[in-house]
Amino acid sequence: MKRQFHGAKPRSAVKLWGLFLTLLLLFAPLLSAQEEKRPMDFTDVVSLKRVSSPRLSPDGKQMIFTVSEADWEKNKYISHIWRIDTDGTGLIQMTHSEEGEGGGYWSPDGRYIAFISKRDEKPQIHLLRNSGGEAFPLTQSEGGVNDMEWAPDSQTIFYTATNPLTEEEKRKKKEKDDAIIFEHDYKHSHLWRIDVESKEAKRITSGDFTVQSFNLSRDGSKIVYSKAPTPLYDDVLNAEIYIRDVNDKEGTRITNNHIYETSIELSPDNQKILFVADANQDFENYYQSTLFLVPAQGGTPELILPNFQYEIYSATWSADGSHIYFTANMGVHSEIFSLELETKEVNQLTNGDQVIYGFDYKPQINTVAFEKSTPQNPGTLWTASMKPFKPQKVHNPYTELQKFKLASYEAIQWESTDGKMVEGILIYPIGYEEGKRYPLLVHTHGGPMSSDKMNFEGYDHARAGRGYAILKPNYRGSTGYGNEVLRDMVGHYFHHADDDVLTGVDYLVEKGIADPEQTGTLGWSAGGHMTNWLVTQTDRFKAASSGAGASNWISMYAQSDVRIYRTPWFGGDPWHEDSPLEAYRNHSPIFHVHKATTPTLILVGENDQRVPMPQSVEMYRGLKANGVPTELVVFPRSGHGPRELRHRLYKMNKEFHWLEKYIRGKDFQYDQPPETEEEEKQ
Repeated sequence: MKRQFHGAKPRSAVKLWGLFLTLLLLFAPLLSAQEEKRPMDFTDVVSLKRVSSPRLSPDGKQMIFTVSEADWEKNKYISHIWRIDTDGTGLIQMTHSEEGEGGGYWSPDGRYIAFISKRDEKPQIHLLRNSGGEAFPLTQSEGGVNDMEWAPDSQTIFYTATNPLTEEEKRKKKEKDDAIIFEHDYKHSHLWRIDVESKEAKRITSGDFTVQSFNLSRDGSKIVYSKAPTPLYDDVLNAEIYIRDVNDKEGTRITNNHIYETSIELSPDNQKILFVADANQDFENYYQSTLFLVPAQGGTPELILPNFQYEIYSATWSADGSHIYFTANMGVHSEIFSLELETKEVNQLTNGDQVIYGFDYKPQINTVAFEKSTPQNPGTLWTASMKPFKPQKVHNPYTELQKFKLASYEAIQWESTDGKMVEGILIYPIGYEEGKRYPLLVHTHGGPMSSDKMNFEGYDHARAGRGYAILKPNYRGSTGYGNEVLRDMVGHYFHHADDDVLTGVDYLVEKGIADPEQTGTLGWSAGGHMTNWLVTQTDRFKAASSGAGASNWISMYAQSDVRIYRTPWFGGDPWHEDSPLEAYRNHSPIFHVHKATTPTLILVGENDQRVPMPQSVEMYRGLKANGVPTELVVFPRSGHGPRELRHRLYKMNKEFHWLEKYIRGKDFQYDQPPETEEEEKQ
């Protein structure tokens, strides 16, 4: 017979009940936190800090990095330098100025951190003792400092500075007698050196040219630099590499190839120069960036990895010069690689759904610092010894993300119209249920020499939190997939690129994920070009948002500050008797705008030089004339994309409101910026 208990509970039951209550109290905060998780809204996205520029101390025991935080009162991001021990302890903010600072640079002896800050009228180099205290200005450059590098002795800093206005130019500016000659009244940038103790500055280069970038040899005896005729964007193809002893008056020209060289660096023995360029072995441009070597005495540069499939971002020499370490774009992710020069053997050192940023190698300790972004975290900070490669996480700056529900990402592939496999990223709506269809946003990336990757994008998480699936296709013209894919646009911009996007939509409809009656498309820059084109080629999208998109390639060629990439697309410029005008016209959305029916929002920066505002005005006029619902949003003071916080938030709000209205027939209440102290007083 089972015993029945009446009245008081048995002692064992009381103990169990007490234990249950204790556990409930202990875990209640965790359960509550879990329950309170919510998707990000657009204010959260804009307010999220940005972490960048991890740099190791010379002994590898500390790391500095930059944190940019949203200051809603000043309506901009303010950056400061932080420091942490590489064992993950000792986190401290090092700088606190009102206007903020750029990334820091360790002195080779580890005593100082140098940084560039616009604390006065122009950006200047400041020094901060690693032991603490107030930072103090080092340079007094009238034109402002652009870049810097320490000499190995820690007594000298080399830097580039913009030429200042002449006294006559100052007078005319004051009197507003300041008419300018277009693409002529620019200011060159030149090399300088300054003694840290005496603050005595000495100019190294002078003349009618601009120093674009430079690198000091590891022994401090030589300097290599890129010298261009002007600072205009298109003149990067006319920049060439020069070398000089630091005390010489003249440099020696090394290259004569009319390609854009970056990551220029002398080998440890000063015998070879490494550089990265988007060219082939014949020095023709518009190829994926790859590695070149050239003798420091001059000669023909050698393409080191002619068959390497991926796009190389940046590169550096190993401590002994036997290897080159580099980062490369592999389509939807980027990784760290090692190249053994003697055998040409390439080893991939990292692999994952991730993007590697801020690769900072310290040869004296054979260790690297880097930042790793994943779909769920914008960037954790890491160090790694290179032989053997052994990564160690130092810091996660983004613990505040624990309070949000985040979306799931998946790399997917589908077949385009010509049988070519295309890769992209599918972002699932938060709370996704298999077998249920969802509204789809097709977000095409800019560039187009770029690719969407498995990294954190707050805007994606916020839209996924509001019920949308998002497709980010790496269409033909993207990098990371080899030169055949990249150069598919050569001679015909919209050759397969638009098919790649549309077949991606078909794939998600066939998989039962996307609702074919609720699709929209959007993008910025090259993504805006694509959006403008798609709305003139198909009526399948219910809404579109085009940011800084080209509408007329003929007028765009003249209006923009860059033509060097556009010439290969169409096979020449549009201004000569035998110009390929039909190619320009056939691939210009404005000449097909009479076919458009998709409600289209257009956004552009008032001062955009890359895709100037008249391109958006043309598209707006064409859509409006054909009775297509359209609006044009112009961001005052903005260049190629909004930078001010309120502009960023308005862009997200306005865009989503437009998409919601025409895709799902819903209204959307704009997310509001946090109240500032001034607003609270009112």
